[in-house]
Amino acid sequence: MVTSDKTLLRRVVRAALKEMPEDEKRLSSLNICRSVKEHLAVCGARVVALFSPLPDEPSIAPLIEELSKNLLVVLPRVEGDIMQFYSYTSGSVSLGSFGIMEPEGTGLIEPWEIDAMVVPGVAFTADGARMGRGKGFYDKYLSQEGFRALKIGVCYPVQLVESLPVEEHDVKMDVVIY
Repeated sequence: MVTSDKTLLRRVVRAALKEMPEDEKRLSSLNICRSVKEHLAVCGARVVALFSPLPDEPSIAPLIEELSKNLLVVLPRVEGDIMQFYSYTSGSVSLGSFGIMEPEGTGLIEPWEIDAMVVPGVAFTADGARMGRGKGFYDKYLSQEGFRALKIGVCYPVQLVESLPVEEHDVKMDVVIY
């Protein structure tokens, strides 16, 4: 059964993340941020969707601040059972759903306005398959009509796996940076 496979894989990857040294996470996060900036420059993105990282996700907080100086950065906010993206202004975040920092602003950005989206996940494959935390927020958002952005998955090297149980609703990333 796919659900139990995903549950077991989530447990295994989370255990590997706990064993990953903090200095290795810091270095990996810096490399991920640098590579994301390179991809954004190549695709000419003007509106970039990022995420407020949880403790077990790559630390992209410095990237949020840096990019917001020259680009329109948008961050997700969970509203009920859907996720929307709102424009980010430095310091304008507060604790929201699932203990994640969310934008306070009212500048709702439509899916088709986003040029590139950086997506977290529990595990990825090199060819772009992604497994999230199990609620489906990103898969639902990425599947909306008119969504056209470059999808950039980001993860630590220990989150890269050979294969993932993929379901019909799972959305592949265009590139995975680790």
